[in-house]
Amino acid sequence: MSYVDSNLLPGEQVTFRTHLSLVIFTVPVALAVLALVFYLIGPGTRIVGHLFLLGALAVGAVKYFDYATSEFAVTNKRIIIKVGFLKRRTLEMQVQKVETVAVNQGIGARILGYGDILVTGTGGTKEAFRHVSAPLKLRHAVQAASV
Repeated sequence: MSYVDSNLLPGEQVTFRTHLSLVIFTVPVALAVLALVFYLIGPGTRIVGHLFLLGALAVGAVKYFDYATSEFAVTNKRIIIKVGFLKRRTLEMQVQKVETVAVNQGIGARILGYGDILVTGTGGTKEAFRHVSAPLKLRHAVQAASV
């Protein structure tokens, strides 16, 4: 069972879910492509290809673990965010206590549908989360739940 589902309050329903963007896998894919290039160049460069492939697997495993253990949800009462497993970081805030959800996106992030969000609460707490998929929809869901 997911973190969000196991922490719902009585009468609380999830209205929006998202996750980290697949763009976090850019570096491991690039390393794998470099490994392939070195494999194709010739037998003398295979050791370099092995090193790049090993790097791609290591970085890819870390990124996959980040992807699989991160949840972003908006319910009819709260915004719930959990990132990480061993080093867990959570945010659970009532939607009435959310002042703003700021979205930062460059041109590439807008094209690929991800961005960084900054959730600001009424007490001045600020929580930033990077590479969130569909950040504008998340902000809209928070605004709609607070009405």
